[in-house]
Amino acid sequence: MSRNSSESDPTICNSVNVFVDPPQSKLDAEGGDIKPAPDAYGPTDGGWDAWGTVFGATMISVGTFGFVNAFGAFADFYNEQYLTTYSANIISMIGAVQVFLLFLFAGTAGAIFDCIGPRYLIPLSGVITVFSLFMLSITKPEKIYQQFLSQSVLFGLGATMSFFPSMSIMAHWFKNKLPYAVGCFVSGASLGGVIFPIMIAKLIPKIGFGWTIRVFAFITLACFAIGTATIKQRRPSKPFPTSFSALFDFAAFKDPCYVFLALGCWFTFFAVFNPFFYLGLSAQISNPNSGVNGYYLVILCATSIFGRVSPGLIATRVGRYIQHVMRVNSLYQTILVFALWYTSFEQANLIVFAALYGLFSGSFFSLTPSCVAEISPIDRIGARIGGTYAFMASATLAGAPISGVFIEDQTKPNFQKLILFSGIMSLIGVVLICISRFIRNRKLFVVA
Repeated sequence: MSRNSSESDPTICNSVNVFVDPPQSKLDAEGGDIKPAPDAYGPTDGGWDAWGTVFGATMISVGTFGFVNAFGAFADFYNEQYLTTYSANIISMIGAVQVFLLFLFAGTAGAIFDCIGPRYLIPLSGVITVFSLFMLSITKPEKIYQQFLSQSVLFGLGATMSFFPSMSIMAHWFKNKLPYAVGCFVSGASLGGVIFPIMIAKLIPKIGFGWTIRVFAFITLACFAIGTATIKQRRPSKPFPTSFSALFDFAAFKDPCYVFLALGCWFTFFAVFNPFFYLGLSAQISNPNSGVNGYYLVILCATSIFGRVSPGLIATRVGRYIQHVMRVNSLYQTILVFALWYTSFEQANLIVFAALYGLFSGSFFSLTPSCVAEISPIDRIGARIGGTYAFMASATLAGAPISGVFIEDQTKPNFQKLILFSGIMSLIGVVLICISRFIRNRKLFVVA
């Protein structure tokens, strides 16, 4: 690309690394020194609009993926009271399909965001998401197709139009602090995973299922109102794609670094949600009457808040790329599955596992978008991040049901088979992520 064309279009950037400096194009008249041309739409790494966008995006995360993270509490309620005629494996499909649709259309939502920005996507997403919750509030017991249509299909489609654009816009405002900004954003999902399960446990016995979900709907409405008011667009909009293929960045799969990263994330995602879905059920094996059983998901999500924010702080100092922080934490996450969850279902052991797993698994959610953004052109970040999650959608759809096959008969040996399967899939993911790292840079220790 010529120098003149780079100067005329401030959105053009180096296609190899989104975080490089703008093209050097201006010569000092006296000394002949090369000076970089300023990028009028480059990341500011701070300021009221930037941090206001982080706050608004975090609220979107609470109202969308925070609700998704609470599905373990919904599953317990459905199994025990609301959908008792259906197996736990069928009920788990409600959550699996919800995440599948959320991820499947991430590429489309990300590409549309690249073209039109968040101005229209976020309010439209809010309308659909809140409407889906009101529909869920009027569903009837033992009518599982109603939960599928409202909680899985409608909510998943609505949430994807705001969650991934809100994630992608972080890279428009931040450069050095991007991992921290994304960590704040994804911590909102953990916060929702703490709030909603507690509300399910406390409110349903008092006001019933319908009004509890309506309370969730009003909370989600408030989250979207804040997000709509505070999220600001940084880069100019582009023309809308004229072909379907333009909605996905298929060229990304020609880059082996990206391919191994995406494959590693696929295998990790196949197993990463199993503790969220099945830890509480495994606790019922050895402690069926314990009052802690309903709070393992809360413990896991609570520690995950710190686990999702702290890696971003570390990554901004030792290098953003995935292997500096994420590969280590992903390895610890895998070790915890084998060393704690597999070995004992005693209450104290499971509490420690829930706390530590939430802490170490958080980096996977917070650093993955930053790593994809770092190896992507800035004008394709939305499509790349969305395309990565769309690629992982099949893992989310297959992971929970396949894992559920192991525990159709809920015994300790069957749960151990499930845990062993989860650990192996997670370990394969770690290996592939490490390969991606060394394709990009073969040095063992390097600040990316």
